[in-house]
This record gives sequence, structure tokens and C-alpha cells, in this order.
Amino acid sequence: MTGRDAWFHRRGALDAEGWESIVDERLPGWEHTGLRVGVLAEGEVLELADTGVERLIVPLAGSFTVEHTEGGTAMETVLAGRPSVFHGPTDVLYLSSAATAVIRGIGRVAVASSPTTVVHPTRHVRAAETPVELRGAGRSSRQVHNFGTPQALDAERLIVCEVLTPAENWSSYPPHKHDEHVPGRESRLEEIYYFEAAPTRDGGRADAADDAFGMFAAYSSTAGDIDVSAMVRTGDVALVPYGYHGPAVAAPGYDLYYLNVMAGPDRERVWLITDDPAHAWVRDSWTGQDIDPRLPYRAEGAQ
Repeated sequence: MTGRDAWFHRRGALDAEGWESIVDERLPGWEHTGLRVGVLAEGEVLELADTGVERLIVPLAGSFTVEHTEGGTAMETVLAGRPSVFHGPTDVLYLSSAATAVIRGIGRVAVASSPTTVVHPTRHVRAAETPVELRGAGRSSRQVHNFGTPQALDAERLIVCEVLTPAENWSSYPPHKHDEHVPGRESRLEEIYYFEAAPTRDGGRADAADDAFGMFAAYSSTAGDIDVSAMVRTGDVALVPYGYHGPAVAAPGYDLYYLNVMAGPDRERVWLITDDPAHAWVRDSWTGQDIDPRLPYRAEGAQ
């Protein structure tokens, strides 16, 4: 695969082993991050049978039970999920690199991963513990759930968060990159974007769910050539090995979600970025603007 075909994949294009999508080191040019997205019906299971990889299990829609085994000891963790990714934070489960697991439940689930032999403790992060950040301002307002960032979770290389962007807003903006090691300024991180889109919860047309979309772009830096400009829908996956990426734009009438999975070769587990110099000034324009009043997204009935 070359060009856009290597770095952007429609829903189901990466299906294997009972999963709707699998991203791992088997893809050419991919090394540090992984993602599995699966759909479970009653009585079905998804297995995570290998060790040597740290994982974060994220319910997208529905609730799940994870039976995980480490050092001969079996445990069970119940992840209280959510109706959809647009209903606030969810429980997540960080699995140590020494653990295997079986996932049961009904719904849609994502598993972010990064290969490592270093063992950090398995941890159940409940929805109420999730740091919720409202980032940007005005039409650049978005909501970030930082359950898998260095400030919130002890891990070796894996950095995971999810971003919710209300209809007509821009996120992953200004365009930025993290493909050079510049101490204190920029870190080297591969990144996966997994997308979902839906009609807005307030006034959106439920019968338009299959047509919901947003836009996403990535383009070249001195680290390498990449050119992605795509209409993104639920289940699509974009890979960013290097280069500037953004914006991710929610179309009018449709909210946009993406799960970000990052890891890289640097010794320090840190997210440091460099904005595209042509657009960095936009951050200053947010001064004095309010956060979009539609944020934060919460579970239905929550105050």
C-alpha cells in the first residue's frame, strides 16, 4: 500500500480474527501502537491471548465483563459502559503486559495497545475518575477524556484519550505534529485515529445515523510524506506515522468522536507537539472566547 491507501482505512477494511478492525505491527510501516475494534452479541467473546503488549479496553457502546489472567491468577472486571461515545466518559481497563483476557458483553468495544515487556499494574479506571478537559474555545471547542494519559495512568508507552467535537466545530486544530525528538518541545509518537459520527443529540435526525460524517486531514512534514483528506464515518481508521495532522471537523448536524492511540520510541512517555507554523497563530485568537455551551457531553439525565 502506498499514499492514502496505507494510512486511511474504511470500516471493516482491516477485519481479521473476529475483529472489525485490527491495527498492529503486521501493517507495513507500523511499529509502536495497536488497535482492535470489535462488536459483541450475547454469548460471543473476544480474546486477547498474547502477552508482551500493554492494553487499554474502552467500551464504545454497551457494557462488558473482562476475565483477565496474570501469573496464574484469574480476575473479573465489570466495565460499566454507556449507550454511545456521545454519552460522557466510560469505565476503562488497563491490562498489564503480562495479562491475557477474554471480553464478554453486548455492544462495541475498542482495545488500544502498545508492545512492551515492562509490566505496570492492571487498573480499572472508573468513569467518575476520568479527567475531563474542555479544550479550545468558540468553534474550536472540544471535550477530551484523558483516562490513558501520563497524568492519569501509569503505563510504559501507551497514551490514550478520546475527543468529542460538537457539530460545526473543529478539533485536532491547529494542525500539529509529533515526529521529531526535541527535548522539552516535541516527542516522537505514532498515532491512530478511530472515528465515530452521529446526528446531534439535540435535534438531530435519528434516521440519518448511517450518513453521519466529519472530515479529517493529514499532510507531510520533513519526517515523511503523507496525504490524507477524507470524509470519515463510524468505524473508519486513520494512521499517522508522521506529518502534520488536523483538522478533524464535525459537519453541521453531526457530532464527531475519535479515539486517539499513541506510542513511540522515545524514552519518556510524554505528548509534546509542534503546531504547523502557518496556523499556530490561531491559538491566540481563542483568547476571550467562551467554551461552546453544548459542552460537556454527559450521560443522559446527568447534571
